[in-house]
Amino acid sequence: MTTTGHGSGGRVFKRCGCRSPETGRQLGARCALLAEVGHGRWYFAVQVDGVDGRRVRVRRGGFATRAEAERACWELLRLPGPEAVGRMWTVRRWLEFWLSECAGRLRPSTLRSYQTIVHQHLIPQLGLERLSKLRTKMVQRAMDRICRTRVRGGRLIAAGTVGRIRAVLRSALNEARRQGLVGTNAAWRLRLPNGARPHAVVWDDERVEAWQRTGIRPAVAVWDVAHLARFLEAVRGDRLFALWWLVGLRGPRRGELAGLCWSDVDLPGRRVTIREQVVVVGGTEYLGPPKSAAGVRVLALDEASVEVLWELWRAQKAQRGRAPEPRDRVFLHANGRPVRPDWLTRRFAALVKELGLPPVRLHDLRHGAASLAGAAGVPLKVIQHDMGHASCVTTADTYWTVFRQAAQAAVTATAELLLSHARIRLSLDGAAQA
Repeated sequence: MTTTGHGSGGRVFKRCGCRSPETGRQLGARCALLAEVGHGRWYFAVQVDGVDGRRVRVRRGGFATRAEAERACWELLRLPGPEAVGRMWTVRRWLEFWLSECAGRLRPSTLRSYQTIVHQHLIPQLGLERLSKLRTKMVQRAMDRICRTRVRGGRLIAAGTVGRIRAVLRSALNEARRQGLVGTNAAWRLRLPNGARPHAVVWDDERVEAWQRTGIRPAVAVWDVAHLARFLEAVRGDRLFALWWLVGLRGPRRGELAGLCWSDVDLPGRRVTIREQVVVVGGTEYLGPPKSAAGVRVLALDEASVEVLWELWRAQKAQRGRAPEPRDRVFLHANGRPVRPDWLTRRFAALVKELGLPPVRLHDLRHGAASLAGAAGVPLKVIQHDMGHASCVTTADTYWTVFRQAAQAAVTATAELLLSHARIRLSLDGAAQA
């Protein structure tokens, strides 16, 4: 065993893959045949400064001669610490280190999503590659393989999911570049399938009939006003009626309602302040701020919503024998335990199935609330605020669906404006009789 370097802790040694006849374990550097020329391979081990400032031991081997191992060790010692780590660490090791560093900065749900992407997609495809040797072509081939992945139901993985996988990898490699481990980000300039967001459609009579006949439903669909009214009428006696009413009318997120406290409800002032939300990750409940800074908002209440919440307040007061405390949760189970977002999703799905209504998710009521406000003539900026979106583009492109009644009213008003300025005489008697 030979030491190399200048006080660096680097050493060069020889080892082989021979195994002990008694134990079956590798002999490594203890094999008696290592003195023979050509038996075994040369390795080096060295300590360098890691990305967190601590010394990191790295080892590399497979060299045919001791001189090759010493030369490789010397070249590595000449590199700055982070660059040396980049040459020694695999993509897997960097991704796991990066996730541990992100733990204190990300929301629990976001961290869980990152962990799932890293362990299910990125490590299986790229984990064995050396970080410093990662190139765009290698990442492109890996993403192409991911694009061919089949998920539940035999469908190809969604383009939106592939985009999120690329985003996580790009973020991890950006941090590696900032730390000096790599010179470029190999996740840039990738060719990925276009992932158009699924646009919500309205459950009209034709779609309902097709669903009843074939069982096939749109990816994202919202109820029209009649469906929503039928649902609310049917659940009027449910202890969570106020929650279903607020979701259908104002569109708060399920976690925001689960985390709502009576201190956030100002019934005399006819408003609700959204300042916290509940998320459940791995069965553990976390209370924190809304999804984004725009999620902290004040929702105005109409008279009907105020009365619905007054009914709930009086019911809880009668059940407890005292008025609810300011920090008490608004929406509770019969035993007084606060509801959880995942339970609300299951409960809503059960109610929809029980009532025989066209299937929608609880989150689709948010889409419906935005569409309902648009049909009522509410300005887009106000809808964006009420939905808690940072940009009105998300509100308009993803959440706002035009109801048939609103579309008909819009085209009628547009035609009337045109006809009021055009010298055209039309007989509408035939059109009315057709």
